[in-house]
Amino acid sequence: MTLRTLGLTLLGTAGLLALPACQKEEAPAAPTPVAATPPPAAPTPAPEAKQHAATPIQEPGAQGAAPAVPAIPAGKGVVRGTVTFTGTAPVAADIPASNDPACEGMSMKDASVLVKDGKLANVLVRVRGNVPGAPSAPTAPVLVDQSKCTYVPRVQGAMVGQPVAFKNSDGTLHNVRGLVGTKSAFNVAQPPSGAQVQKTLPADAEVLKLKCDVHPWMTAFVVTNPNPYFATTGADGTFSLQGLPAGTYTVEAWHESLGTKTAEVTVKDDAPAEASFAFSATDAAAKK
Repeated sequence: MTLRTLGLTLLGTAGLLALPACQKEEAPAAPTPVAATPPPAAPTPAPEAKQHAATPIQEPGAQGAAPAVPAIPAGKGVVRGTVTFTGTAPVAADIPASNDPACEGMSMKDASVLVKDGKLANVLVRVRGNVPGAPSAPTAPVLVDQSKCTYVPRVQGAMVGQPVAFKNSDGTLHNVRGLVGTKSAFNVAQPPSGAQVQKTLPADAEVLKLKCDVHPWMTAFVVTNPNPYFATTGADGTFSLQGLPAGTYTVEAWHESLGTKTAEVTVKDDAPAEASFAFSATDAAAKK
């Protein structure tokens, strides 16, 4: 019994001696969170990193990198004039009435030749050929709307490479068939008040004709040009081409059924140049 008691006493004493040792080994663990505290300070340089990252985005613009929109030529020249129709204008054909409620309010006369007081509308007047210094084609499309079962506008210009977009403002189904000559370039279906659709004009589409198979009287034209100097005459037959550099140009007046007329025009910076074109019923007969 004395030996057993002595053994227990020695074990107890060893345990007490070991306890401080354990506490000393665990003590270093306590500072561990303190050692981990500095890392939050590490993100401090982050704002500088963001500033450096933003710098390259700002620098190209500051250094005059290629602009998103081409610079307009520094020309000050203007060509203006009037397109007239001589003689008796052809009688506009009637358009059959439609049972489609979305077509209510549309014109019931064919609009291929619109003459008022001797002035001809829907003539695309343009400078032919390349013009040095002219801007490249814009990325924004020309827009053709479908309203009251009519293409609006009927005639407009676009630069070569410029896209064309189609919008259906009617509460009925339309389709837009693009024709280059007799060849179909595309055919786009557009549901009532549907999303706008954009197409790239075919490379060979100097004149793109648009038709709707659902409403066959619907017709429109997009005339492409290598420069931005073009305009479409309104009801008063007038047009104005702005911003041309000084020089001599061939100006053409294009009409969907009457053909074309051309004139040589010398443009100066200090005075507008005048150009006038006259069509007649004989032009229509000659085109046929």
